[in-house]
Amino acid sequence: MTRPTYWPKARRALAAADPVMAGIINRFPRIALASRGDPFSTLARSIVGQQMWARLQGAVPEMTPRAVLRRRATTLRACGLSERKVEYLRDLALHFDREHIDVPTLQAASDEEVIELLTAIRGIGRWTAEMFLIFNLMRPDVLPLDDLGLLKAISLNYLDGEPTEVLLKRDGRARVTAIAAAWAPW
Repeated sequence: MTRPTYWPKARRALAAADPVMAGIINRFPRIALASRGDPFSTLARSIVGQQMWARLQGAVPEMTPRAVLRRRATTLRACGLSERKVEYLRDLALHFDREHIDVPTLQAASDEEVIELLTAIRGIGRWTAEMFLIFNLMRPDVLPLDDLGLLKAISLNYLDGEPTEVLLKRDGRARVTAIAAAWAPW
């Protein structure tokens, strides 16, 4: 896994723009953004969940859309997937197999276009699409306001431990967006 070419520039800009962020960057000097693999596998993993991923890989060693589509639903359910997750995984595989979603299109699309394309797939919501933008396409300017990890980090580092639930509300989101304004375009 390689880090994006913009990573050193982003670290410097963030540290210069925000003293709290500078402290975090200094505490974790070796942390870097890295791609999570091919688009289909990245999205499949987000649908399946981390706990079932290893079991699914055992049943589908070559994680491709066609390999998933060739497996029976009973085989996929035997990996621990619910009927609903099997449906979502198959829908994802169909979107890739029929080229409704292809890698060049994703790479060329704007962030909002990627979100629109991905959320048309059953089982993929805005949060998953935003995580895909960050960890697969490695887009630098994404603020996932539904990410509990991000909200907790902001709460602890900027808001004296204010409950995360408060930040999920409209006023809380506005506060998070205001804090994050200093981070743009990173």
